[in-house]
Amino acid sequence: MSLMELFLIAVGLSMDAFAVSVCKGLSVRKATVKHALCVGLYFGGFQALMPLIGYLLGTQFESFITNVDHWIAFVLLSFIGGNMIREALSHEEEKLDDSFSFKTMITLAVATSIDALAMGVTFAFLRVNIVPAVLLIGVTTFVLSAAGLKVGNVFGAKYKSRAELFGGVVLVLLGLKILLEHLGVFG
Repeated sequence: MSLMELFLIAVGLSMDAFAVSVCKGLSVRKATVKHALCVGLYFGGFQALMPLIGYLLGTQFESFITNVDHWIAFVLLSFIGGNMIREALSHEEEKLDDSFSFKTMITLAVATSIDALAMGVTFAFLRVNIVPAVLLIGVTTFVLSAAGLKVGNVFGAKYKSRAELFGGVVLVLLGLKILLEHLGVFG
């Protein structure tokens, strides 16, 4: 597999994390370097870890992972998106740091990296050199996630409630898209 092919795979795998990072940027008043490092490390780290795990598992669990990855991503993204919608519609003031808690970030990181686990299984079949592949995926996702946070923040700072509502809807729709793609509704 060529470097360009690996890079395109890395960008493709990082798109879910980018979209979630945009939503996270929408929910904060000011995106800081700490926030960018947080989303970059969680998402980039999990996007690198999951294909490695998938690679190591190889063919043993391929059919199980492939059959349920879309359901897991759908449930997790719908849950997180639903919570964002609920928070946007409530008029309670929330602490900004709460949205970057370990529990929230780990859930989002897992939800956005399930497909990368299946990709790791594919890498095992293709005999891809796994170390450069996971490093490229991790770094690409780190950069795109950090950028996504800033993009979301720039467009959402003035309209936090509407932005959170939009972000929640995007997450739910992203989960639905993943589910429908795997069910064969989208080509």
